[in-house]
Order: sequence, then structure tokens, then C-alpha cells
Amino acid sequence: MRTTVIIDDVLLREARLRAAEHDMTVSDVINAALRDAFRPSQASHPPFAMITYGPETPKVTHEPEEFALVEESDDRSVLGR
Repeated sequence: MRTTVIIDDVLLREARLRAAEHDMTVSDVINAALRDAFRPSQASHPPFAMITYGPETPKVTHEPEEFALVEESDDRSVLGR
């Protein structure tokens, strides 16, 4: 597809240089750059996993509301209320 775009002079010079270096057309360089720009990004690091030792125990999940209840219970027991 043909279209007209306004490209920064410096970027066009860089695109022309890259095209010449890689035996490509400027259109090919621009198409490759746009493909890279629109490719979904991938996480650079795997998700964090805590390494533990000893017998495996069931996983426990806590919600913020549960922490609030435990804190309140601890406060009541310490303050004697």
C-alpha cells in the first residue's frame, strides 16, 4: 500500500543508512520498525517464585481484610479490651 508520511530528517537518514547496510529498501526498514513497534511486549523476567526448603505445605493465601482482623484481634489482646 502506498501512503505519504512526514518523517523526521534524522530518522530518514538513519533508515536510509540501515537499508544500505542490510541491502534493503527504505520501505522494508520502515515496515520492520513498525512491526517491532506493534509487537506485543514480553516480560523480560519470569514471574517471581519463592524457593523454599523442607516439607511441602499447602499454599496459604490471605486477603487484606483478614490481616486487618488479625491486627485488630492482636491489638485487643495486648490492650486488654
